Amino acid sequence: MDTNKYEFDWPVCYEAEELLFRRVDDFLLRNAFARALASRMRDETGTLLLDWIDFLALPKQEEVSLRHAGFVEDSRAETPDGVVALYHPRAMLPRVLISRNGSDLEFTLAIRVESLVDFMGVHGISAEPEGEPCSRFRRVVASIESGARFELVERRGYRGFISNRSHTNDAQSLLKARELWQTRARNFDRAEEGFRAADGVLDRLIDLVGRDLACHVVFEGERTFWERRNRAAQLQKARQDQLGLGWANQDHHTFRSSREHFRALMRVMDKLGFERRERYFAGAQAGWGAQILEQPVEGIVVFADLDLLPEETEIDFSRQPLPPANRLGTVGLWVALHGESFLEAGMHHLEARFDFALVREQLGALQINGMRPFSDFDFLKQAFTEGERWSVRPGRVAELLAAGLITREQSERFLAEGAIGSHLETLQRRGGFKGFNQKSVSAVIAATDPRANPLHHA
Repeated sequence: MDTNKYEFDWPVCYEAEELLFRRVDDFLLRNAFARALASRMRDETGTLLLDWIDFLALPKQEEVSLRHAGFVEDSRAETPDGVVALYHPRAMLPRVLISRNGSDLEFTLAIRVESLVDFMGVHGISAEPEGEPCSRFRRVVASIESGARFELVERRGYRGFISNRSHTNDAQSLLKARELWQTRARNFDRAEEGFRAADGVLDRLIDLVGRDLACHVVFEGERTFWERRNRAAQLQKARQDQLGLGWANQDHHTFRSSREHFRALMRVMDKLGFERRERYFAGAQAGWGAQILEQPVEGIVVFADLDLLPEETEIDFSRQPLPPANRLGTVGLWVALHGESFLEAGMHHLEARFDFALVREQLGALQINGMRPFSDFDFLKQAFTEGERWSVRPGRVAELLAAGLITREQSERFLAEGAIGSHLETLQRRGGFKGFNQKSVSAVIAATDPRANPLHHA
């Protein structure tokens, strides 16, 4: 039996979620600052407070209920003496800190933002954060009201809860690593040359700042590159920046790859510390699949797409080379038109967590239309914004036409109109559900196929 296929049958954990909801509701009754922020998050960004929460600190008597709901000790999280971090290994839910000795921890709710300074500037908070600038974990108190402590945290390649800890990676090394990645060459005549070059830059990053912080730097840079080419992303990021939040509500990053270079992409992910989760199959006739990966320290999830034939769905295509296919599916054609996601094309989409119906309504009012949802369950709702159309290099079109992979009519249309390049994906999860809808997504992938999307339908 292929254990990878069955190991990640993610449950819906409503009991665990409701337990946290009750504590969050109690917190918001006590803390007016957090209550007002939660309201502004919904009204101004279409997001939910739960999706920004980094951790809660609760009384130690809560541990029994938490463990009954499926929480266990987080052995990868560094904590102060006498404090334990609990997490739910089968759900996407905030972690909880519990004191094991002496008095209880102060009732705390902490949200994660990309930049403490940005949030503090927006909200007029003048306190000095714990932790040095550019360090791996910084925190600041925004408000203490009626025994409820509202904090902000900023993380970079660190899963623990101790600030002001000495690290070998200083601010200068971090800034150098960012500079190296964001200025790396992306355009090459041959993709294998591009992956070799990226691998060399990645080695320098890891030498400078270590694996986990390098992962943070790489994905920060990949989001920036993608955002420059996607109007929906620019608008929604600006809305979230108006509250000083950034992209800390990210859910997963999606890269598209050719069959030929998929293992090169996997080697990059291995080097950055990603672990393989489930392999994703949209159905035997859908023509594509994906490997889902997760970096356990940085907390980033990657969806890596490629064309896949029905007979290949049972093999570990993340490790086993795939032969050339005699036709291009939706993913393969996208790569042939735009290039590898990890090189010149950038990500196909970033998916972030929202109040699903509300953000679609808000973006629609700003002329950012959403495509038909491809998951519409109580526990999972997903939809793309309409695709951003990119121009296509004539040389790429000519090669596809000469190889018989597109028709003359399609080639003329790509040259005149371009082809769909990227999306923002809106998502809402309930019950801490970590998985994805494997059946219905094939319909939306087909709907984004450039061969079926002339300009007047886009």
